[in-house]
Amino acid sequence: MLDTAAYLARIAYDGPTQPTADNLRAIHHAHLLAVPFENLDISLGRKIVLNEDAILNKVINLRRGGFCYELNTAFAALLRSLGFQVTLLSARVARANGGEGPEFDHLALRVDLEDPWLVDVGFGESFLEPLRLQTDIAQKDPAGTFHLVEKDSRIHMEKSEPDGKWKPQYSFTLQPRRLEEFASMCHHHQTSPDSSFTKNRICSRATPAGRVTLSNLKMIVSSGKRRDERMLTSEEEWADVLRGQFGISL
Repeated sequence: MLDTAAYLARIAYDGPTQPTADNLRAIHHAHLLAVPFENLDISLGRKIVLNEDAILNKVINLRRGGFCYELNTAFAALLRSLGFQVTLLSARVARANGGEGPEFDHLALRVDLEDPWLVDVGFGESFLEPLRLQTDIAQKDPAGTFHLVEKDSRIHMEKSEPDGKWKPQYSFTLQPRRLEEFASMCHHHQTSPDSSFTKNRICSRATPAGRVTLSNLKMIVSSGKRRDERMLTSEEEWADVLRGQFGISL
């Protein structure tokens, strides 16, 4: 059974929890400030299994983060415990060459209130508050401006770039999914040499001013339009930053 109070304490959220749009926005934002997007278990050779209890233990008790399959599974469990109606969605992540990954490349969430919402605490640098599941409208967010556009029978989530162009992040359909359907791609991302998660060690979370990220031995801190990068000198310094910035000790 999910310890809802412990989960809310984990994300430092003590506000109202009734299933409303305002509360969903606040809880979503709090989660992204507290729980990092990270793939550290993969570099350590620790298998990630799509088991809700194991994922909740990792996030709440071990005070870790995870990648999309873990973070959105955990967040869905929290929201359901608070009375929200949640559906798992499969998404295909946009590639630099203009293509997309396969089905189940990413796990996102739909939350139905008076209106439906796209919810996602597991994509890394993206929207901080849920997006209305409504196409062809610009939606302003603390992290930028996003929109959803329908094409080729899919809904594409895109972010506005400084030059005014829209950069695709991922596309999805509204077909409800089960957690076990993501198992094959979860295994792929942990084991395939083609997966970015086996090539790079990442830990990143939103901050009130921007974002802090460890990408291998590079530390990146962004605040507004400012971005500072520095290379760490050793694994010992990396471990110190991991503890200090993310509260993670491996």
